Amino acid sequence: MRFADFETGMVIKHPPITVTKEEILNFAESYDPQWFHISPEKAESSRWGGLISSGWLTCSLAMRMAVNSALHDSECFGSPGLEKLLWLKPVRPDDSIRLEATVDSARTSSSRSDLGILRWTWRIYNQSDEQVLEMVVTNLFDLQD
Repeated sequence: MRFADFETGMVIKHPPITVTKEEILNFAESYDPQWFHISPEKAESSRWGGLISSGWLTCSLAMRMAVNSALHDSECFGSPGLEKLLWLKPVRPDDSIRLEATVDSARTSSSRSDLGILRWTWRIYNQSDEQVLEMVVTNLFDLQD
């Protein structure tokens, strides 16, 4: 999508993707090697009742879905950060998660006419329509001709 296509209130959706046990284990081994992400045996007897995904993997998958559904052909060149990040429920092996991103605002910078600023809320839901993640994201767009 181009920056001009984003309108306040619009909802951008990405169809479900399945999170595999191998994906959870591989990501956790490299980036978040806490026992409840890397040891299915220990996790089974934990408060989680089984292996759960790192929240950072869930964020990474949300990013992939946002790129696939909206950012891949845009003028987006980065982000100054997140305003809010909530992990609401664990993501487990074989969960199917989907993105619903609501555009909160899309505006041109008041100090730079060549800079577009998109603020949107990403919500990730599992196959039971339970929300597992919410984040408020800002993306920057290069509007030079």
